[in-house]
Amino acid sequence: MSSIRTQGFDISSVLPKPKGIASRWEAEEEDDVGPAGGGVQKKQAPPQGKRKGWIPRTLEDFCDGGAFPEIHVAQFPLDMGKTDARTSKTVALQMDSEGNIKYDAILNSGRTHKTIVQSTARDLVARQVHEMDVDRPDQDELSIKAQETQAALEKILNGKITAAKTARPEINQKKETEYLRYIPKDGKGNTNSGARERIIQMHEAPVDPLDLPKFKHKKAPRGPPSPPVPVMHSPPRKVTSKDMADWKIPPCVSNWKNAKGYTIPLDKRLAADGRGHSQVVINDKFAQFSESLLIAQEVAREGISARIRERERQQRLDKDKKDEELRQLARDARLMRTGAAPLGAPGGAAPMPPPNFPPPDMDDAPRGGGGGGG
Repeated sequence: MSSIRTQGFDISSVLPKPKGIASRWEAEEEDDVGPAGGGVQKKQAPPQGKRKGWIPRTLEDFCDGGAFPEIHVAQFPLDMGKTDARTSKTVALQMDSEGNIKYDAILNSGRTHKTIVQSTARDLVARQVHEMDVDRPDQDELSIKAQETQAALEKILNGKITAAKTARPEINQKKETEYLRYIPKDGKGNTNSGARERIIQMHEAPVDPLDLPKFKHKKAPRGPPSPPVPVMHSPPRKVTSKDMADWKIPPCVSNWKNAKGYTIPLDKRLAADGRGHSQVVINDKFAQFSESLLIAQEVAREGISARIRERERQQRLDKDKKDEELRQLARDARLMRTGAAPLGAPGGAAPMPPPNFPPPDMDDAPRGGGGGGG
């Protein structure tokens, strides 16, 4: 090797060119440099203030940087935060205890353990229960199960008690009773009992573990976080009078609430109410409805008057008919009294009296009571 170096021989010209790429930086350098050795210009985003209507779509639009805050669309620079919507629907191959392939794994995929899927005919066959399986347990099994149940309940209770002691330590802190000797400063014993000293017993007051907490814990406001990322805004523009008029928000005037007791002029109330801006529009169907009611009323009146006229005409006809019948009956009665045959009787024989007409003798007979010879 030393002899090759001394002769000025380059070993890289003898070795073959590597097929792979040593790092991604070399790949980027090869992409930047064209075949002719000239630099290829990368795709760049529009400058600040000229990005209206431009939306970054590909990774090249971000230029190895972050998102553009003035463009209000979902952006994923370097694919950060982007979730792959493609999910594999392939189920892993599973075998049962006998070495057969479990084809029902497709049915159980995506289901919880609470869902029961009956995929084979064996699942539909009722299980045969042996007589020994339904026998009552003996005393030893009962005692063992009772001890296991008691141990499980004690474990749950101990966990709850420990949690309560951890949350409220004053329950677990029990101090011993202390006795203090109290001697007055003057030592004269000017008490009612005449004692010169007293023995004071000090002990902790009992705490009810089920009592509600006497103090309400308030969460303190969180401190200021780290300085936020500066937001890039568009360049400032001159505000026009139209923009100022568009951003002028009138004060709220309510007809029900006036908490601060402001004196609001009537014109402001009317302007807030919107009565002056709204134009009363009456639907044309109201007039059509009123006209239909009037027409229906006139038609009903005409029908009623026609029925009344027809009834009066029918009553007149009935009355004329009855009068004619009465006149005919009176005429026949007069002819019978005189002994003359009524008109239209053949042979001059006296006709039979009409029905519902009393005989002539009964008309001539006296109406009074009592019998008399004739």
